[in-house]
Amino acid sequence: MITLKQLRYLAALAQHEHFGRAAEACAVTQPALSMQIRDLEGELGLALVERRPGAVTLTDAGREIAQRGEDVLAKARDLVDFAHHRARPLAGRLTLGMIPSLAPYALPKFLPLLQARFPDLQLELRETQTRQLLDEVKNGALDVAMLALPVQENDIDSLALFDDTFLLAVPVSDPRDEKKRVLASDIDQERLILLEDGHCLRDQALAFCATAGVGRNASGMTFGASSLATVMQMVASGYGITLIPQIAADVELRDERVKMLRFKEPQPGRSIGLVFRRTSPRKEDFQVLGELVKECFEPRRDKRKGG
Repeated sequence: MITLKQLRYLAALAQHEHFGRAAEACAVTQPALSMQIRDLEGELGLALVERRPGAVTLTDAGREIAQRGEDVLAKARDLVDFAHHRARPLAGRLTLGMIPSLAPYALPKFLPLLQARFPDLQLELRETQTRQLLDEVKNGALDVAMLALPVQENDIDSLALFDDTFLLAVPVSDPRDEKKRVLASDIDQERLILLEDGHCLRDQALAFCATAGVGRNASGMTFGASSLATVMQMVASGYGITLIPQIAADVELRDERVKMLRFKEPQPGRSIGLVFRRTSPRKEDFQVLGELVKECFEPRRDKRKGG
């Protein structure tokens, strides 16, 4: 009989492609994990793993079984969640993922309120890029993720939270008046600094520039930065300009070498929301979490200059 343990070990092996690292991730010995994989192969009558010195590769059948196994594991986690969380919302363990352009700025605003109202919640956080978050929500590694909407994924539901407008961050030496709103055409594409590939904020900035007809074929400068703080240091040092979400502006404007310019209507921006598996039994938890986050960010009064 196939066991959840075997499927979990196979999922770890598919992720790490190494028996040692997979065993470490599952907190078991390498021989124990290897034995369970062999038992699974025997039960199925299929070779799931191609073993090579120092590494392993899943066979075509192995990859298919691993993918189907992740669906089974996700449903098993949903079953446990249903049993554990019927009595009250936001109690017990909750795994929350967030994108890097959101986590450092949103968490300080809603975490204290979350802790005060739901002291029995055991929150685990994961910060990574959108694609990875969606994959982990789908396979059950994450319960819910907070990121930019919309997402086009099968078996994923979403809950909109708040709108986050974009500002144009420029060096303080820039001659433009902070009190006057700027046009998209004011963006100098050759000086535009963006996060590295894979960050949704980069894609959103480029989409706005393309829609506005600004540098349609350009891609902006990229310094391999994975955080807005790094990009803002480049702007502060006079190396260029960037688009920055409103939620990050109050934190990043602490550097007196940078100033923010607001766009004329319609202002560019992004919609922030929660995403979760359509089959998750914890939708009540996500609704409660969403209402708490909205309480922290709506209405969002603009305290910045020229707002």
